[in-house]
Amino acid sequence: MTHRRKRSALAGSLVLTMSAAALATSAPATAGGRSAAPAPVVTRAALDPSLVAARGARVDFLEQEAENATTNGVVIGPDRTAYTLPAEASGRKAVKLVPGQYVEFTLPAAANAINVRYSIPDAPDGGGITAPLDVTVNGKSKKTMTLTSQYAWLYNQYPFTNDPNADLLHPDWWITECSCVPAETTPTPTITKPFRPMHFYDEQRLPLGKTYKAGDRVRLTVPARSNAAWTVIDLLDSQLVAPPHVRLIAANVLLFGADPTGRRESSDAFDKAIAFAKRAKLKVYIPPGTYQVNRHIIVDNVTIEGAGSWYTIIKGKEVALPEPAPDLSIHTGVGFYGRYAKDGGSSNVHLSGFTIEGDVRERIDTDQVNGIGGALSNSTIDGLYIRHTKVGMWFDGPMTNTRITNNVIVDQIADALNFHTGVTNSVVSNNFIRNTGDDGLAMWAETTTNSGNTFDHNTVQTPTLANGIAIYGGTDITVSNNLVADPIREGSGIHAGSRFGAEPFAGKLSITNNTVVRAGTYELNWNIGLGAIWFYALDKSIAADVQVTGDHYLDSTYNAIMLVSEWGVKDLYSITGVKFKNIRVDGTGTSVVSARVAGGASFENVDARNVGAVGVNNCGSFHFTPAGSEFGLTDLGGNDGGGVTGPWLAPWVLPNTITCDDRPPVVPPAPPSPW
Repeated sequence: MTHRRKRSALAGSLVLTMSAAALATSAPATAGGRSAAPAPVVTRAALDPSLVAARGARVDFLEQEAENATTNGVVIGPDRTAYTLPAEASGRKAVKLVPGQYVEFTLPAAANAINVRYSIPDAPDGGGITAPLDVTVNGKSKKTMTLTSQYAWLYNQYPFTNDPNADLLHPDWWITECSCVPAETTPTPTITKPFRPMHFYDEQRLPLGKTYKAGDRVRLTVPARSNAAWTVIDLLDSQLVAPPHVRLIAANVLLFGADPTGRRESSDAFDKAIAFAKRAKLKVYIPPGTYQVNRHIIVDNVTIEGAGSWYTIIKGKEVALPEPAPDLSIHTGVGFYGRYAKDGGSSNVHLSGFTIEGDVRERIDTDQVNGIGGALSNSTIDGLYIRHTKVGMWFDGPMTNTRITNNVIVDQIADALNFHTGVTNSVVSNNFIRNTGDDGLAMWAETTTNSGNTFDHNTVQTPTLANGIAIYGGTDITVSNNLVADPIREGSGIHAGSRFGAEPFAGKLSITNNTVVRAGTYELNWNIGLGAIWFYALDKSIAADVQVTGDHYLDSTYNAIMLVSEWGVKDLYSITGVKFKNIRVDGTGTSVVSARVAGGASFENVDARNVGAVGVNNCGSFHFTPAGSEFGLTDLGGNDGGGVTGPWLAPWVLPNTITCDDRPPVVPPAPPSPW
């Protein structure tokens, strides 16, 4: 599930102080006429901010869900069924408009810019369309956004296609839809087309041209002239963007021929500015403008600053190569790359304050068309906005001591960020991720272990495939204080997996003080539900010191915690010694714990409520021996609460009572609330 398949203090404070009372008193969206402007409802991952205080990224924008605004359109959802528009929406709800309809938001704070997350239909044969969306503030100052679905709408089996009419890419694979291998089934099953549509949403920023005050009304209207049969609005982010950053004493790319209008290619000018800056020991400065860059900019021992991600936009076309590159890429495109590790890597690279906007519309795993790539040691990446690349940041180590902070990565074909192979002592902190086509944040210790890395205080929303945060092997890894919401399928919120040829887990894996909401997804290939957090032993056993402490699992569609192995290796590998402590589980569609592997785990102060099924679904490795399950549970005390079936960790299930219900019925839980 990876590249090879795998702040404003004011804004932050305002987000954290919007209360449940505001949610309760705000009028919901309606399907009728215009009502009085409701009080603004500010959320984080579609939740009351008090439920996720001090977790996730502190950002300089305020999120408002369309379903909480005023509209004459129709609220769609809630729905968590993959391949549906509401399932991929933040909070699993959105507003659907037809031409002539609107949704109107009340600004909760002063703002001079907005960001709209939306979906419009694909073209009948794929490739996307464009359609207008009118924006007014207080009924005036109309601007028109041009929405596009050219970077959305994927179909079919991995690695997916843009063609809604395509036959199965892998008819020799087992598929859930017919519970069969189509190529080996007689008569050949009929597969509905388009098959498995997904990745419906995109987002777009818009400067408003002036600063508006709290209480002003931003209306998004689908004009009667729109060629889109429908427009879905998921949410609006509003922001007070600071003035552009200026660096007077620097190697200004304009002096080397860069074109800020974007009409001429500026790659060579960037190269010249970088070379001069290194000789003169200066920083490179990219002033406001849109710069066309259609290839990699190679960086080493250089600092490159933009005027801010709203002002400095580096935008490229995807370019087909005349023949495959040595790394097997068949395309190139805009990206800032360190030298590859085999060439010595790069060091002392500092990138900040600009946008990287790619042109990637299909997933080709061999293509190096990522926003940031290569090997970067002793480096920093701060305050970038990256969209429409394959992976926002993909690092192939060995490399060490890199800090990645305060970035926004959205609308990716694959991962947002991946530490791949030998990345050590590096930190990913305070980044905001939304709408990835694979894992949001990942560490993949393939062939060479990763060690000493931390993912801390990040927000990951709506990965359309795989996991919010995934750790594939490694030594002494920390995942802390993150917020993960709304994964869709074939993965879940937080994942630790011995798979994809990763080096074994060793040392300590610390998963601490994270919140996962509306996860516990449907695993398409197994036809079962996953946990909000799940551990998977596929290539080898998981036997490291794994400590899960202080996590909150809210409104999980299926179970909250899963430990599992593949059927074919269930007698080879186990998961042992995982320790869960000070956990809150608020709402599960099925159980608190699902154990489908040999091994064991301990539980201390794990409090649960609104549990939909028997608290522990203990199948072990499915041998059902007279001695009980092959998975043992250790009760260290303080494990309270449960659901209609009684305490979640009742004495009768200890230490290894077989309570296996392979696919228990789902009972949708109540919405999460203050503990």
